[in-house]
Formats: sequence, structure tokens, C-alpha cells
Amino acid sequence: MAERLRALHHAPLPLVLPNAWDAASALIFARAGAKAIATTSAGIAATLGYPDGQHITPQEMTAAVARIATAVDLPVSADLEAGYGDTPQDAAATARAALDAGAVGLNLEDTTDSSEGPVIDAERQAQKIRAVRAIG
Repeated sequence: MAERLRALHHAPLPLVLPNAWDAASALIFARAGAKAIATTSAGIAATLGYPDGQHITPQEMTAAVARIATAVDLPVSADLEAGYGDTPQDAAATARAALDAGAVGLNLEDTTDSSEGPVIDAERQAQKIRAVRAIG
């Protein structure tokens, strides 16, 4: 699945990633012809009664990612907000849990608590990215 996602990133046409918030929405996107699926942190949080911005626990987020990844035979990229913690190790642990849940790609936001929060220092974000990349 990871190779399929990588190939889609290098295809001649732009990669479109519909954002699923649960298994049912992922199945709808798959049946509509999606080549890959992303998750929406805001959508998943909302379905569980949380506001956006890392108010959901990383365990709840990765459980939702697992349900989505299990529902479809497509590559899934997980929106992991800012990594659910302040440290690079927190981001790496969350990334590892998402990969273990079936995701083959992920994104980390560069704000502290939501898309409207303060932007993380560039060096701190680079440390998080290096820690995530090191998990392999």
C-alpha cells in the first residue's frame, strides 16, 4: 500500500485525497473511484464529540484510522494533527501507532493546537519530522 501511495504522488495527474471521518465515508469514497484516502482529524474528532485541535486522544484517533484502513483496499494517509504531544518522541509514537493501525502515510500540522493556533518553531517541527522518519 505504501508503494501504491508513493506512486500516486509521482503520477502525471494530481493526487486527490478525499478525507474520510469513518469507515462508511471511506467506503463511499472508494466506491466513487478514489485511488487513496486521507483521514480528517477534525471530522474524526467531531464524530466522537470533540472539537478540532488535539482534543481527541491519540488512541481514539488511531482506532478511527484502523477502522478506516480496514474498511478499504486503498492506501490510507492519516491526519495526526500536531502529533499529540509536545515532543518529537510523542509525534513518533503517534506515527508508529497510525502505521500499526494500517495507515501508510501521514501528515503533521505545524501548529500547536489547531489550524488557527500558533505556528510551531521551524526547528521544533523539523525535529518532529526527523523523529517520525526515524521510525522507518
